[in-house]
Amino acid sequence: MMGKVWLVGAGPGDIGLMTLRGREVLSDAEVVVYDALVGESILGFIPDTAERIYAGKHSGHHTIPQAEINHILLEHAFAGKRVVRLKGGDPFLFGRGGEELELLVRHEIPFEIVPGVPSALAVPAYNGIPVTHRDFCSSMHIVTGHMRADRSLNIDFEALAREGGTLVFLMGITALPDIMRGLLNAGMNPDTPAAVLERGTTARQRRISATVATLQEACVRAEVRTPAIIIVGRVCALADNFDWASRRPLHGAKVVVTRPRALASELSSLLRAQGAEVLEFPAIRTVPIEGALEKAIDRLSHGNYQWLVLTSPSAVQVFMSALMQRFDIRALSNVRIAVLGPGTQKALRKWHLNADFLPTQWNAQALGTQLCGICAEGDSILIPRSGIASVELVSALRAKPSLRVEDIAAYRTEYTAEAAPEVRAAIERGDIDLAVFTSASTVRGFINGLRDVDCSHVHAVCIGPQTAAQAEQCGLHATVAEQSTLSSLVEAAGKVAKQMKAVKQA
Repeated sequence: MMGKVWLVGAGPGDIGLMTLRGREVLSDAEVVVYDALVGESILGFIPDTAERIYAGKHSGHHTIPQAEINHILLEHAFAGKRVVRLKGGDPFLFGRGGEELELLVRHEIPFEIVPGVPSALAVPAYNGIPVTHRDFCSSMHIVTGHMRADRSLNIDFEALAREGGTLVFLMGITALPDIMRGLLNAGMNPDTPAAVLERGTTARQRRISATVATLQEACVRAEVRTPAIIIVGRVCALADNFDWASRRPLHGAKVVVTRPRALASELSSLLRAQGAEVLEFPAIRTVPIEGALEKAIDRLSHGNYQWLVLTSPSAVQVFMSALMQRFDIRALSNVRIAVLGPGTQKALRKWHLNADFLPTQWNAQALGTQLCGICAEGDSILIPRSGIASVELVSALRAKPSLRVEDIAAYRTEYTAEAAPEVRAAIERGDIDLAVFTSASTVRGFINGLRDVDCSHVHAVCIGPQTAAQAEQCGLHATVAEQSTLSSLVEAAGKVAKQMKAVKQA
């Protein structure tokens, strides 16, 4: 059976700029051939079962020659695989997408193009620069600044200078002196605003503003690194007024989210909305334990319990999934439900259920103590939770001897064997600022998946004191959120990021 190839544009780096179609195709891939400019957070959405092939290109060095990349796509398609060629920006804008299609067309391989948001538009926008503005210009020109083998540029500088539109040069940092010289020699006003936009749409985004005459010197002082684009035109003068990205509380912060994959998206979205670049490393996963829970659900359906206590979103998911396989929601009609905190309550509402009881302090001790005060003598309580849960809840409930407490290991927590390559590499080079933890087990899973990596520079932002204690025990400096909620966790991350930024600028 013949496979198929998708050429997918991943956008300029920010995962929010990858198209819905691109995400959909990537989630179904069996083989992914990806470039250096694909955002690290996007790589986290490559399926665990997919084969990864890195085909990154850097100035003067190709990991895999282009002809070999073309044949890799062909070979895997012939093998019947769903192949995604994942490229930064858009595959048809200086992305050599056309070259990769030629061999596929000759061999009648099915293919599909998924356009991407080009860096030529998105990176200026993230730096507050509109590429067109009716008061400044009515055209823009996207030019490759890539030098040929003879180290010359095939650019008509006179035509560009004469048009007077915004100029965006991609892959042009190495040729920056020649580009600026070419524009000046073609008659462009030396005072024309210009800028280099480094690592646009990521946490390390930086803008170096100058003029055509002074940009090269400014970039040398700033020690500019690739990837970066060059933009020339009067619209560059608007950047300070229109800058929006750097005003977000978590702008410049690169954060690892460690929740299980099924629970990570909400926290990741909250962090990204505040400006963080997020890499997801599901440090743990929950695996249902068959047997005891199913028997307890049978007893529950016969009215043997007066209370159901759920202590985490994972407990909600495991219990409700098991319940719905045997009965329906009516099995809970005579049971009151207590939850540990707002996060668990929110997870319960996704099943169209409301909690009957939420303690005033969101910890196991408070839940047990306060629940004792409202339970009737002789009530039976079912607690389906992790096999490694703390004893505080049950100990507090047993302070009332007449209560019958059934504490069931409904699921076990397993640690991820190894962090994804992009997460490991980012931590090894000191490029991660914060890791966000929602339980002590996520801390242990994080350390386990990075057991041979020095993580001491990563600041832990934790949802509660027990989680923070575990982080400190593992050698991480920890900050505790004021409340045990995701919004409070994000707020704490913002405060830590602000402090870290102030230290760097001091």
